[in-house]
This record gives sequence, C-alpha cells and structure tokens, in this order.
Amino acid sequence: MFISIRMSTLRRAAIGVCCVVLAAVFLWRSAPADTTVFAPQGETPVTVVVDPGHGGEDGGAVSSGGIEESQINLELGLRVNDLLRFCGQKTVMTREDDRSIHSDGADTIREKKSSDLRNRVAIVNSAEHGVLLSIHQNSLPSSPQTHGAQAFWNGQEGAQALAEAVQAALNTAINPERPKEAKAMGSSVYLMKNAQAPGVLVECGFLSNEAETARLQDDSYQRRLAAAMTAGLLVGLYGEEAT
Repeated sequence: MFISIRMSTLRRAAIGVCCVVLAAVFLWRSAPADTTVFAPQGETPVTVVVDPGHGGEDGGAVSSGGIEESQINLELGLRVNDLLRFCGQKTVMTREDDRSIHSDGADTIREKKSSDLRNRVAIVNSAEHGVLLSIHQNSLPSSPQTHGAQAFWNGQEGAQALAEAVQAALNTAINPERPKEAKAMGSSVYLMKNAQAPGVLVECGFLSNEAETARLQDDSYQRRLAAAMTAGLLVGLYGEEAT
C-alpha cells in the first residue's frame, strides 16, 4: 500500500502536492461537495482517520494566555478533512466539534479521558484499510523559544515512510529555516500504541511560544499548515501519482 520514496523525491513531490492543495484551499468552500481536484488511484482503498486530539473538558496543552490545544486541533482537523475529501480521499473524523467522545457511564474526568481514548482507538481499528492522522499542539515552557511542526510515527508497517513524507511537506511549508526530522513515537501515547493502522501524529506547534501560538490561531497560517499535512499524507500514500 505504501510506496518507497527517497527523501529528495519526497521533497519534490511534497512541493508539487502543496501547490495543488494550496490552490484547493481557496476553492473548496465554494465547490460542490462531490468535486475533486484529483482522485487518488490504487488497488487498495484507504480510509484516513483524522483525529483532532483532546476535546470537551480535556483541553490539552494551554498557552500562557489561556488558548487551549483542543480548539486549534479541531480547526486544523476540519480543514485537513475538507482538503482530503476535496482531493477524492475517503476520510473519517474522530470528532467534529468540541467534545470528548467518551461513552455513557464515564463520570470522572479520568474515566472520560480513558473512555475517549479507547473509542478513538476503536474508530481507527474499525476503518477499512485505515491510516491515522492525529493532530496535536506541543508545549515546552522551559524553552519558550522552541517552535515548529514535527511528525511522529507509530509501530505499524508503513508509518515511518508516511511520517517522513508529512515531515517533508511541513519542512517545506512551515519549517523552511529550521527543518525537523520525523521521529518514532514512544509507547506512552495510548492512541498511537494501540492503533492497528499506520499512524502519524503531528505536533503542529508550541503553545509555550507566544509568537507561534498567535500564528496557530491565524486563518491563513492554519490553511497553510492544513495544506502541508494533506500534501504530505497524499505523497506518503500515493507517491508522485498524487501530483
């Protein structure tokens, strides 16, 4: 299902798809729901599970000004989902509004969080030929100057190549002056550990960095970030065919 691509090729392809997707950003809202820029081809249909992290009472990381990660995750997730569908990609979202997806009967915050994570895993694992894209924000108060977007992969086959393609696109669009490397995700992240599908988690920026927090709330920056994640994911899934 995944195509092996050298990093130089990944960068070229990511730039090409970024151009297509960035154009799609400005066309999507006025286009009919079934319009596509291109329809990815392949023998195995893929379902991308777009997961905006946290939600509801669980706001995730919080900036010094009180900006919660969960809302930024949701805004970016909705944009990525729109772009993927515009490009002909089948998708599922774990949440489409500001809420926890815990099951009935979970009462305490801890129970709700645990139930929420189990339900996210169930969504990923029930998706036909699923691929996970989990969207988050980082925070490192001890180093307020740290910034940038970074992709992480889980232990499933194909996840590393997919994360590297996403990172190449992020470096092109978001981190051109200080590129980052995609890395393996540790076992402490429940969703990535238990997902039975190739998974990429993107830390889109640092809420401990005031300038980056402001950018992450900016409409045009969100469009660029969503386009980069979409471009990288499509390159990782379909190689240069996506261009």
